[in-house]
Amino acid sequence: MKSDQPLKPHPVLPEYYPDLAQRPAFVRGLFDRTAGYYDRVNLLLSWGSGSWYRRHALVRAGLRPGMSVLDVAIGTGLVARQALAITQDRRAVVGLDVSAGMLDQVRRLLDIPLVQGQMEQLPVADERFDFVSMGYALRHVVDLNATFREFQRVLKPGGVLLILEIARPAAPLKRTVLKFYLGRVIPLLGRLSTGQREMQTLMRYYWDTIENCVPPDTIVQAIRDAGFAEAGCDVEFDLFRAYFGRKG
Repeated sequence: MKSDQPLKPHPVLPEYYPDLAQRPAFVRGLFDRTAGYYDRVNLLLSWGSGSWYRRHALVRAGLRPGMSVLDVAIGTGLVARQALAITQDRRAVVGLDVSAGMLDQVRRLLDIPLVQGQMEQLPVADERFDFVSMGYALRHVVDLNATFREFQRVLKPGGVLLILEIARPAAPLKRTVLKFYLGRVIPLLGRLSTGQREMQTLMRYYWDTIENCVPPDTIVQAIRDAGFAEAGCDVEFDLFRAYFGRKG
């Protein structure tokens, strides 16, 4: 059953912004200011394994040559690079981001069409794409229900949705270790490796949004409520989650 009620991915985090209305500007500004250093810190975050995992997830979800792709919240193009390697067509992959700073970075790396816009109001025609991807940005949207409805709108019939995310591990020991690593170690390494305090803030915010995110079952149900069939979630290492759905 479709819901018109907003679904926030996490509650307001007053350490970073005072209320929900201020969150989009905070997130956009934070990514604008850290865009030039993002890939460097991502290597620390993923231990260099991110490229393999992203490509593996795209292939498993059904991406193949000849398909058109909208990569939402493209960032510096980490998911789009793997989509491009699979489709082998630079005009078939379109990137979208709300952050002008991130789009500036990806322009230097990839020769693909780029669009600036919000996930909840995609500036894209109906039934335009075969595949919609989003990597590690689910926690930054304002309304999950509105975002998933937009994903459903821009997909062709039979089109595939893939959302990559990190979630709190179910095992208490793993959760404690991850909290220390992502909440303390990575923010410190981010600042030391870039000399930028904002990168430390971004990495602390990264963990805080993971820790406070709505449960995976809530996300899967919201994907179903948006009209997707075969909605589900693959889990690896009790940490990495790949949410998926298919437009009927």
